[in-house]
Amino acid sequence: MKAILTRRSIRKYKPQAVPDEIITELLTAAMCAPSAGNEQPWEFVVINDRKLLDRIPEFHPYATMLKEAPVAILVCGDLKREKHKGYWVQDCSAATENMLIAVNEKKLGAVWLGIYPREERVAGLRKLLGIPENIVPFSLIAIGYPAEVKEPADRFDPARVHQNRW
Repeated sequence: MKAILTRRSIRKYKPQAVPDEIITELLTAAMCAPSAGNEQPWEFVVINDRKLLDRIPEFHPYATMLKEAPVAILVCGDLKREKHKGYWVQDCSAATENMLIAVNEKKLGAVWLGIYPREERVAGLRKLLGIPENIVPFSLIAIGYPAEVKEPADRFDPARVHQNRW
């Protein structure tokens, strides 16, 4: 619960690289997510090439933190693995959130950058990274050692909870 309740979007990073072993653990957490029909339609692109990270803000206006982040992980959906049409979006969302929680548990910072369904972002990443047509870039997670501290946010709102009926 602590990793969930203290997770915050971190947009400022120290220049320190994230070790490959930690990246593997984050990807393991992502791949532990539930998926419709257990299809696991996700694919991941680990981006730590500074030239690539610096180009993403050219087509994603909210991605300027990538100029500081030492690594980002792109979560993609493989439409060829889709057993239940359209559920790849939920599956990739679950994988993304698992990774964000794991990032917090590892004392790293991260922020979820939306890619899909913004066609200019999907097309930009597809071109930049050579992604095939059946693979849809879904979310991009900037990751690094945090250079900012954010207090946990209490977002529980009992007014949004309904019992049995609306």
